[in-house]
Amino acid sequence: MIPFELAEPRSLRDAAELLDADDPAVRAIAGGTALMLMMKSGVFQPTRLVSLRGVESRYNEITMVDGGLRIGALTTLSMLARSAAVKTAAPVITQTLKTLSNVRVRNVATLGGHLAHADPHMDLPPVLMALDAQVVTIAPPGSRTLAVADLYTGYYETALARNELIAEIIVPVQTSRRAAYMKVTTRSADDWPTLGIAVSLALEGGVVRDARIVVSAVTEKPVRLVSAEAVLQNAAVNDDNFKRCGEAAQAEAETVGDARGSAAYKSELLRVYVARTLRVAMQS
Repeated sequence: MIPFELAEPRSLRDAAELLDADDPAVRAIAGGTALMLMMKSGVFQPTRLVSLRGVESRYNEITMVDGGLRIGALTTLSMLARSAAVKTAAPVITQTLKTLSNVRVRNVATLGGHLAHADPHMDLPPVLMALDAQVVTIAPPGSRTLAVADLYTGYYETALARNELIAEIIVPVQTSRRAAYMKVTTRSADDWPTLGIAVSLALEGGVVRDARIVVSAVTEKPVRLVSAEAVLQNAAVNDDNFKRCGEAAQAEAETVGDARGSAAYKSELLRVYVARTLRVAMQS
């Protein structure tokens, strides 16, 4: 491994100042579950790593805010899974974490790193998109807030500048909404997904008043399927409409093949599992 500088700032703003907007060899590191593998394989060779381990403790805390959640970006996935506040306000997150990688990874991986890595096979980005969550960032020019839906711009690409860090994740109140996440894997239940689907529904008298459907792993980035959502708008809750929604999702999504399955295989999985995930959401 090539030697590199290790910086250990005491605040998240100082950490952002130590990054370089023009140098991709300078990176922040939190849990390091992805970055260390990239370094060991030679895919990434840093000149400087900026450790986030010593920054303010509030960035690894979970708090309730007006009925919603404010989650520090340095909260580990295990902390997220154990949080009573998360289980109460957004139980779909708790459920998703049961099959998100293994406990060794969850114990060190952080939510901010999970989102910023932008691997299209990650489990939580589609869930947070379906929940209409936002991220608050810190950079030398200042802070900004953007929707998780706007965070991803392409394959392993985000809207974050190289000297911009995710500070917090805000999950709004989910009153009366029903949500679910399902994934299909080729091996163990906690493996990388071949397909991931997150849905969130607002219902009124057996009719869908609002639907959010987000797909991942079969596409180059997490994608909200607006045409499939339109099928459910003001539609009755029944299997026929759920099947129609799955067919619309299949027609809308531009699936890509990889080691976990061909584009055609993933397209068919999408058609079937959209309807299944909607049924699971109705039971939540």
